Amino acid sequence: MLFQNLKDKRILLASKSPRRKQLMEDAGFQFDIVNSKEIIELIPEGITNEAAAEYLSELKARAYKSVINQDTILVTADTIVCLENKILGKPKDHIEAFDMIKSLSGKKHKVITGVSICSTDKSLSFSSTTDVFFKIIPDDEINYYIEEFKPYDKAGAYGIQEWIGLTCIEKIKGSYFNVMGLPIQKLYEALKSF
Repeated sequence: MLFQNLKDKRILLASKSPRRKQLMEDAGFQFDIVNSKEIIELIPEGITNEAAAEYLSELKARAYKSVINQDTILVTADTIVCLENKILGKPKDHIEAFDMIKSLSGKKHKVITGVSICSTDKSLSFSSTTDVFFKIIPDDEINYYIEEFKPYDKAGAYGIQEWIGLTCIEKIKGSYFNVMGLPIQKLYEALKSF
């Protein structure tokens, strides 16, 4: 049995992301999804992007504190996309999505996911960073992607596992799964020793 140290614990994943759910399932985790809450994601000024991603995952963990008991372990995560030092959130509409992807076109950016693991008596947070390199993307291809895939629920307005990732990302340096929204290998190791 995987996770002998957690055999009496139930893992709770506080996320509405179908990608995080799929990655957890594919890695062999037994877990339950916790109903999602709307959280105001305000990042304190003056912190690093890595600290910002961890801060957001910890913010989510605090919001779900009431669901943790002696038999459960809570996992939360938040992914941010950073171009130079600017954090790109989720686009509100087609225009904002277009502007975000256009700003990433032909450049390297960072995808950082913060993860928090909490029980009743301890907590652990970490982050994972992946460098992503986009080719120069013509405007018609940006518009095609937005119209077909409607990436309004994705930081930076794109999903690496979708058409734009298949056709426009030249290379990455780091974890592919981190760009999908969960550094599953790091989470696996962290839960083994939690």
